[in-house]
Amino acid sequence: MEKRTQSPKRRRLVLVPCPYQGHITPMLQLGTFLHNNGGFSITIAHTRFNSPDPSNYPFFQFLYLDDGIPKHEAIPADLIAVLLDLNVNCRASFEDQMRRLIGGGGAGEEVVAGVIYDEVMFFCEEVLSDLKVRSFILRTTCAAASLARMALVRLNDEGYFPLKECMLQDPAPELHPLRFKDLPISLTTGFTKYPTLVKGMYNLETPIKAEAIIWNTMEWLEESTVSQIKTKSTTVPVFFIGPLHRTASARTSVLTEDFNCLQWLDEQADGSVVYVAIGSIASLGEKELGEMAWGLANSQQPFLWVVQPGAVRGSEWIEALPDGFLEAVGGRGCVVKWAPQKEVLAHRAVGGFWSHCGWNSSMESLSEGVPMLCSPCFGDQKVNARYLSHVWRVGLQLENGLERGEIENGIKRLMDEEQGREIRDRAKHFKEKIEAHVKVEEDQCSSRTHLKDLVSLLSSF
Repeated sequence: MEKRTQSPKRRRLVLVPCPYQGHITPMLQLGTFLHNNGGFSITIAHTRFNSPDPSNYPFFQFLYLDDGIPKHEAIPADLIAVLLDLNVNCRASFEDQMRRLIGGGGAGEEVVAGVIYDEVMFFCEEVLSDLKVRSFILRTTCAAASLARMALVRLNDEGYFPLKECMLQDPAPELHPLRFKDLPISLTTGFTKYPTLVKGMYNLETPIKAEAIIWNTMEWLEESTVSQIKTKSTTVPVFFIGPLHRTASARTSVLTEDFNCLQWLDEQADGSVVYVAIGSIASLGEKELGEMAWGLANSQQPFLWVVQPGAVRGSEWIEALPDGFLEAVGGRGCVVKWAPQKEVLAHRAVGGFWSHCGWNSSMESLSEGVPMLCSPCFGDQKVNARYLSHVWRVGLQLENGLERGEIENGIKRLMDEEQGREIRDRAKHFKEKIEAHVKVEEDQCSSRTHLKDLVSLLSSF
């Protein structure tokens, strides 16, 4: 009798994103790449809160975690508290879903090869360790922000917190070029919540149990920081696979994008428009909105402004805009609820990006050669802004918050042909370098090489 050979089982990867747009985006991009290029089946284990529409991802399976987060907290008053709650609330349902997957996959045509979880969802590690399932960590920030977070507990132990006003401009020890004001913490919140989150994310007291760490950044962009990380991560491989949006094409927005704004851009002159978007979870007061509005109006520059519904405290949408603003700007301004950002930044009319400096936005802007006006709100955005403005020098930072005079001057400096020439030239250089970086296969530091090695590792299990 002829011996029947057993066909190999398909490998399934489970991806666990943090349920905020800046974290959802790279996780879905990574899942798309691994499905298209590694042949993996993909399961997204997501909170019901802030979940993408599964119908947009017919090739993914979606499982839901019990998050305990009210729907009205899409723009949270206390982000740290929400993240800590997620790590408590999601654990039981995640363990239950994993047991079902393992039980069903082991005897069928598929096997769970591993779980890739966002560093913020650190509850996964203990569950996966108990279940003896391989884990992989996705870090969605730049490498410099991660090193800064790792240093927070050390700085706290050395007595630097709570920060005094007179210290904010001082250099942060061993974190050049960061100042204390650039650290990825809230200056208005006590440090008591942060050690729990930071220790959970970075395993400061125990060895890393994950099989690998995956980073949405580029090795050449953060060369000295990456060198430090490689020194610290001697027990697990580290893959620098950014920018993911250039690797995998996927619509990742959890909000409805207004593509009509592209038609408005078509009517504008080349390089004339300032694109304004300060992220999906930033919250503004009415006074801050007014300063932004008059800063834009007084700059006399055409602008496309994203104002997310609910972003202005006490307001549904743009009814809090100051009286006379819309009449003052007329057709020179376009205000939308949400924009298709990658298409906007790639548009010939966009000459500058006023941004909160989230890492996805920063990478997308660098990739399109668009210089930035940096207005960070919290967390890693402050680290990104410092690097964009003082290390890579492709942006200008608003140092004094949202003040109309500084906004007006910043926009004029960025967009003026003479004043902004060097910044624009550097931004174009970064675009060219990134385009080369994602194509090169021979260079062991290229993202393509890192992605190839990551697929090989995942396929070996």
